[in-house]
Amino acid sequence: MILCRRLDDRHTLCKTPNFPKRLREREGYRYRVLIGVGGNVGDTKRRMEHLWVYLQRLSALKPVQSGAILKNPPFGYTEQNDFDNTVIEIATSLEPRALLRLLWRIEKRFGRKRSFPNAPRTLDLDIIFFENRAVRYQELVIPHLHWHERPSVIIPLKSLGRAGQTRWRRYENLDI
Repeated sequence: MILCRRLDDRHTLCKTPNFPKRLREREGYRYRVLIGVGGNVGDTKRRMEHLWVYLQRLSALKPVQSGAILKNPPFGYTEQNDFDNTVIEIATSLEPRALLRLLWRIEKRFGRKRSFPNAPRTLDLDIIFFENRAVRYQELVIPHLHWHERPSVIIPLKSLGRAGQTRWRRYENLDI
């Protein structure tokens, strides 16, 4: 069952069986990472539910908690459907670049095709925070640039509750 509440004329917050959700802490992994999840092609809420189940089956990472899903307008290329966005906190021992490659493989498995920047997509997975690390590679910048300006990250992050907000908000001023 999906429950939705309009926040304003451009944003709607939705709850599904796995968004938001909190699992017990995952031991045996070195890092906690916040992943931004989005999409606007097809049944994105259902795809996010499938993603949650898929992530639980992987050995390289485990989901810890998820935020509520925010329906919001696109930016950049605006001639497309609204996006559904959320955040998922994961536990992993992968280093940032290895995790990024795994996320690209997951996107592809869920039907992502890269055509042009900000194009419509079935699934978009972005590393927002990686512990308290700041990195800058050509293909990856952590913390994710402009995350603090995007309702698509801020509102789902707030739905993690006080503990989740505290964990990730302390990294907002990292220099990259």
